[in-house]
Amino acid sequence: MTQSHDPLMLAKAETLVEALPYLQRYAGRTFVVKYGGHAMGDPELARDFAEDVVLLKAVGINPVVVHGGGPQIGAMLKKLGVESKFIDGLRVTDKATAEVAEMVLSGAINKELVGWIAGAGGKALGISGKDGGLVIATKVQRTTKDPESNIEQAIDLGFVGEPTSVDVTLIETASAAGMIPVIAPIAPGVDGETYNINADTMAGAIAAALGAARLFLLTDVAGVLDKQGNLLTDLTPADISKLQEDGTISGGMIPKLETCIHAVEAGCEAAVVLDGRVPHAMLIEVFTARGAGTLIRR
Repeated sequence: MTQSHDPLMLAKAETLVEALPYLQRYAGRTFVVKYGGHAMGDPELARDFAEDVVLLKAVGINPVVVHGGGPQIGAMLKKLGVESKFIDGLRVTDKATAEVAEMVLSGAINKELVGWIAGAGGKALGISGKDGGLVIATKVQRTTKDPESNIEQAIDLGFVGEPTSVDVTLIETASAAGMIPVIAPIAPGVDGETYNINADTMAGAIAAALGAARLFLLTDVAGVLDKQGNLLTDLTPADISKLQEDGTISGGMIPKLETCIHAVEAGCEAAVVLDGRVPHAMLIEVFTARGAGTLIRR
């Protein structure tokens, strides 16, 4: 008598078989994941994210998480009555704002993520760019054009930095010991000051320094869309500059893609812009032929 097979169980087995070549390809490699946006505020999505990261670690991949926290910093500043000022969409970070940013990023958010990963059965180590000499930052220099005179003017964003050097010793030591590093985008400058770094930029610099197999930027959009709203799954830096010229890519997607290009040109194999609101998007992207986001490679 033949046994009837449960089609659901069969589908599950097929999914695992489909994942096999990818598991083999990425075993022992590093994935850097930038976690932020609205996915951070949703406990269900946070739990899914933690499970994905723990699963990656369990199958022999080394995930490294870099997180943001703009909305949470904004909420805390409001609560403490600290005024926020923006220039060209960038928050001006004075001494008081920088202290609140460090408190929220290195304290509340970082440890909450460590807790989610522990809850999913993983061992996370919460650090910032200050720990173990991980990142040294320099002050961001930005200019803006005066609309009337068209003259470039330097703007002072205060304690906003960008990574100038990355020492991955601590990350590699933690990963080798079975831990998942969770990194807050705060770093010291050579001047001894503390700088707040954009989380995408921090993740890109760390991915490049680690020679990561993948940099994932989890965002609040599906990826890069064409003019018809279809997902573009594969892009090169040359494609990106064309899409920027014809206006397909605009706004907040431009700095994200610039981060991806910098990362892949500096040693990361490929970068992916992914929708963090889709449950398990990262696993779909890594372990299936279909993929789930926009992949940027050299």
